[in-house]
Amino acid sequence: MQTPPVVLGIDFGGTKIATAVCDLAGNKIASVVVDSLGARGARVSFDHGVDTAKALLAESADGADLAAVGVATFGIPFDDRVELAPAISDWGALELGRELRAAFPGTRVELATDAKAAAQAEARWGALADADPAVYLNLGTGLAAAIVIGGQVLAGRDGAAGEIGYNLREVADVGLADGKRIMLEDMVSGMGLQRRASSPGRYLTAADVFDRIDEADLADLITAFVDELAFHLVNLAILVNPARIAVGGGMIRSWDRIRPRLDEALRATVPYPPDLVLAHFPHDAPLLGAVALAVDAATGIPRQQPAPTADTPPHPDGQSWSVTSAENATTATRIGNLS
Repeated sequence: MQTPPVVLGIDFGGTKIATAVCDLAGNKIASVVVDSLGARGARVSFDHGVDTAKALLAESADGADLAAVGVATFGIPFDDRVELAPAISDWGALELGRELRAAFPGTRVELATDAKAAAQAEARWGALADADPAVYLNLGTGLAAAIVIGGQVLAGRDGAAGEIGYNLREVADVGLADGKRIMLEDMVSGMGLQRRASSPGRYLTAADVFDRIDEADLADLITAFVDELAFHLVNLAILVNPARIAVGGGMIRSWDRIRPRLDEALRATVPYPPDLVLAHFPHDAPLLGAVALAVDAATGIPRQQPAPTADTPPHPDGQSWSVTSAENATTATRIGNLS
């Protein structure tokens, strides 16, 4: 009996790499999360991710045809490079698309920025499914946002829409190049918080900082961190006028410490405050988005889908789908079970 084909999703992150093998309906067969080995550089991290994915594929679907591979990554991926990707040294120099196609010869490979992949997953099946427009905020190793309009993620001319990690932080930054100013991501991200909290003889992760909030210096650091995040989120909300903002990424483990200040700032200063919610897939959305890319590629569903119609079937949880047929809605349900 012939083994049914499968798809592979890979999420390359600054601190972890997540991989999943699924069938063509999006049902999870196997998944694994490993350390990115990012401190050892881009080549080691990339090879580690590919080797992990191939091992998972061999263990869980030996003999099955690989129909497609979907990949999410920090930065903006192209065939010959990854732009705006400072989290791992030399990641930007990777010929990401070409190397992935060489690693999985004869298989279709689709690439997306991690925040945009996550936003599409949340818009189609998660916390942003019935919100238009909407914003997805990725608060993890790095910092990025994605804007969703009519169920579609806004890419921008160069694929860089929502890269708020590059925001100016003060008036004195106007006119200064990246290397001559401190970017927002350097201060407001898991990576930035870790760097600011650590000192010789004291290494703290971002989670450690929130766990030790009773220490005066760390309490002040967290207050400054959340206030600056709130400042930029308020400005983004004023610009977009979203119905809802969903927040995901590794730092939402400290959501109970982050949300109150963000919610307060949005309600006090945005003319029409949006709902602020935790992402439906708070930790897995980029991987979920990568799997969706692979499923769409393997089944021939266009990558850009139309806005929902009145004929769209109801979501089993009472939400609305951002898909346009019962067949697609079934696929979305199954992919949504990945987490």
